[in-house]
Amino acid sequence: MSAASPRTLPLFAWSLVAAFGTYFCMYAYRKPFTAATFAEFTWWGVSLKVVLVTAQVLGYMLSKFIGIKVVSEMPPQRRVVVLLALIGLAELALVLFAATPPPYNAIWLFGNGLPLGMVFGLVMGFLEGRRQTEALMAGLCASFIVADGVVKSVGARLLSAGVSEFWMPATAGLLFVPPLLLFAWMLAQIPAPSPSDVEARSQRSPMNGSERWHLFWRYALGLSLIVSAYTLVTILRSLRADFAPEIWQGLQTEKPSDDVYGWTEFAVGVLVIVLAGSTVLIRNNRTAFFVALGLATGGTALVMLALLGLNQNWLDPFAFMVLHGLGMYLPYIAVHTTIFERLLAMTRDKGNMGYLMYLADSIGYLGYVAVMLVKNFAAPQGEFLPFFLGISWSIALACLAALLPAILYFWCHPATRADATTRLGLASAEVRL
Repeated sequence: MSAASPRTLPLFAWSLVAAFGTYFCMYAYRKPFTAATFAEFTWWGVSLKVVLVTAQVLGYMLSKFIGIKVVSEMPPQRRVVVLLALIGLAELALVLFAATPPPYNAIWLFGNGLPLGMVFGLVMGFLEGRRQTEALMAGLCASFIVADGVVKSVGARLLSAGVSEFWMPATAGLLFVPPLLLFAWMLAQIPAPSPSDVEARSQRSPMNGSERWHLFWRYALGLSLIVSAYTLVTILRSLRADFAPEIWQGLQTEKPSDDVYGWTEFAVGVLVIVLAGSTVLIRNNRTAFFVALGLATGGTALVMLALLGLNQNWLDPFAFMVLHGLGMYLPYIAVHTTIFERLLAMTRDKGNMGYLMYLADSIGYLGYVAVMLVKNFAAPQGEFLPFFLGISWSIALACLAALLPAILYFWCHPATRADATTRLGLASAEVRL
C-alpha cells in the first residue's frame, strides 16, 4: 500500500466515508433534474418530464444489464479509473442535454443514465466479503437514500437562484467534482479483505459466464422470488424518487419547501441504516440471512401501515413519507446489505455480490420502465398521487406473496441447512483431533 494509505486511520471508518461520499456525489449527476417540472413542454401529449425520466431510466436499465457482465468480471485495480470515466461521460451528457432543444435533448438523458448504472457495483466491490460488510453496505445505501433528497434540494436551490431548468443538472454536477475526486481517491486506498474476512465471509472473485449460470440455477426458485420482490420495491422507490415534487403537491396544498426532500430521506436513511446495518452483529451467516429476509417482509407491512394511516388521517404528510419510505427501503436495503452477502458467505459458493445485485437491478429497472410506459402513454393524464398510493398497495401485497415463499424455500434448501462457515470450523476441529 502507498505511503498515503489509511494505515493510521480505522479502516472501517475510512471505507465507510469513501463509499458513502463517492456514491453520494454520483447522485449529483443523476437526480437533480427531477427537481424541475419542465411544465411548459410536452411531446405528443406527454409531459416532457415524463419523457426525460423514461429516457434516463431506459439508459440506467440497459446499464444494469451490461453490468451483469462488466461489474462481475471487473478486476479490483481498474474499478476507480472506470468509475471516474463513467461519471465523466454522464456529466458530458448533461452539458449536451442543456445545449440541445427539447424534446430532442431527451436522448442525452438516456446517455446520462447509460454509464451511471454501473457505478454502484464498482463501489460495492470494495466493501463485500468483509466481516463489516453489512455496516459498510448500509452506509453505502444511506448515501443514495439521503443523496436522493439532498441533490433535489440542491437542484431546487439552483432553480431558485435563476439557473434554467435545462442547465441546472449540469451545474449541479460541476459543484460535486472536487468531493467526487477526493472520495474516489479514498476508495482506491482500501486494501483487499483480510484472511480473517475471507474465513468469515468466503473468497470473492470475478465470475465468468458459466459460473454465473451455475450460481443462479442452484438457487433458481429462491433467487427468482427475491428478485421479484426486489423488482417491485425498485419500481416503488423509483416512482417516489423521480416524482417526489408531484407526490408532495398531492399531499399538501402549499408548495413544499426546497429542503423537504432532504429531511424526509435523511430521516428514512437513519432508520433504515440502523435496522439493516445491525445484522453485522450476527456472526452466524444463516441466522443473519433469515433475519434480513424477516426485515424485508416486515418492511412491506410498514408500507401498508403508512397507507392506512394516511387514509385514516392518522399521519400528516411528513410522517407518511417517512413511514412509507422506511417500509419501502427495508426490503430494498436488506438485499443490498445482507441477503446476497450472507447467501454467499453461508453457502461458500463461488461468486460475488456484483453479479447477484446486477441480476436483481437489471430486472428491477426493466419493471420500472414497463410501469412508466404503461402509466404515462396509456393514461398520461391525471394527478400522480392517486396512482402512487394505488401502486403502493399493490406492490406491498405482492412483495409479501413473494418473500414468504422465499423464506420457506431457503429454509428447506440443502445448501442452507447450516452455515458453511460453521461446517468448515467443525471440519477443521475434527482434523486437529
